[in-house]
Amino acid sequence: MQDFGKSDATNTVEPSSSEAYATMTRPEIAPSDSIGRIALKLVRDILETVVPAILLAFLITHFVGQRTLVLSCSMEPNLHENQQLIVDKLTYHFRQPERAEIVVIDMGEDEIPLIKRVIGLPGETLEIKDNRVLIDGQVLSEPYLAEAYQRDYGPVTIPKDAVFVMGDNRNNSRDSRMIGTITLDRIVSRAWVRVWPFEDIGLLK
Repeated sequence: MQDFGKSDATNTVEPSSSEAYATMTRPEIAPSDSIGRIALKLVRDILETVVPAILLAFLITHFVGQRTLVLSCSMEPNLHENQQLIVDKLTYHFRQPERAEIVVIDMGEDEIPLIKRVIGLPGETLEIKDNRVLIDGQVLSEPYLAEAYQRDYGPVTIPKDAVFVMGDNRNNSRDSRMIGTITLDRIVSRAWVRVWPFEDIGLLK
């Protein structure tokens, strides 16, 4: 005889709403191997992004361009003391300096570099006479100069591996008239652009 007073189903207890919410919202704890993968990915990202950026900045600074400070008035009226320039360190690995370019000259460990303009090229004969520069007997056009008095000088023949440099401020410049011609291996860069002060920003001609 069937007993209708008992149920065949197993009795269950429904969880309270607070218990169910706690179960649903309980955070999962990442296993240690997941943490390791995250750390490995972080290291990989650093190696793929930060390190190349640092390396690129190093290469640009040491082999392509560099910020340089003008430390004298010898290039006035075109460059003034305390102006900042970006210099090009790459060009002269592929060609020689050209006339009228402004260059940075390595004067050795005990002296600051000089910033001067290339006036005479290898093999040329240079002379200053009647307040004018003569190259192989021909008057050199120098539109970058302000009015200045230049003492007679030369003539001198420039060696095949050197250039003759002068400051634009001809009355107040220590240059090839005093220190002689500059060998090409001492010219380390070409002044390219003025970056400070802001009102003077621009390419150098």
